[in-house]
Amino acid sequence: MVAATHGAVRPHRWLRVEFAALYIGAPLAMALFLPKGMLFPALALFSIGGMILLWITGGFKWRILVRGWRRMPWLEVAGIAVVTLLICWAILAVMRPGALFSIPRNNPGFLLVIWTFYPLLSALPQELIFRPLFFHRYGAILPDGRAAIALNAAIFSFAHLMYWSWIVAFMTFCGGWIFARAYLRHGFPAAWALHAVAGNVLFAVGMGVYFYTGNVQRPF
Repeated sequence: MVAATHGAVRPHRWLRVEFAALYIGAPLAMALFLPKGMLFPALALFSIGGMILLWITGGFKWRILVRGWRRMPWLEVAGIAVVTLLICWAILAVMRPGALFSIPRNNPGFLLVIWTFYPLLSALPQELIFRPLFFHRYGAILPDGRAAIALNAAIFSFAHLMYWSWIVAFMTFCGGWIFARAYLRHGFPAAWALHAVAGNVLFAVGMGVYFYTGNVQRPF
């Protein structure tokens, strides 16, 4: 009985080390050392690594990544668009009024580029790493219920440390909570859609001044 217990502890101990390296060590290294302009290559590398980890874990039903559109919570999708619009408008009106709707006012064509590629090149890889990989591979070491969602939101927020902004930290924590909850309730397509819509609205309003790595000033 004791031997069996020790056998169970060892894999969990390794998962904790791996979890800490992936979700704490890697974001910290990116925040400290990642050169500007390397965010998307880093996301691509993370996505590939995440898919490999999911594959070697076993038991993951890959079809859930493309199924679940019938369970799409369209009211929540519309709600997150409206709430994101209002929150971003309020923040910028106080903090950076000159940035309000700067892209649609000055370069509407670029906004269309963002709306086309953000869901695929940013929201999608982030959702793969922070939802299916997080909850499937590391489920055995996660707390129960809402505590797991809170941990996911905190980890998702910490992954945005590279922006060195409390505004980004706050918004990504709230977003991470909503996306994780949607993933567990409605499936991967819902989490991805919510993330994509929130991100597209965020950039349309002008929050790119906080979420664009080219604007980041490290505090050291």
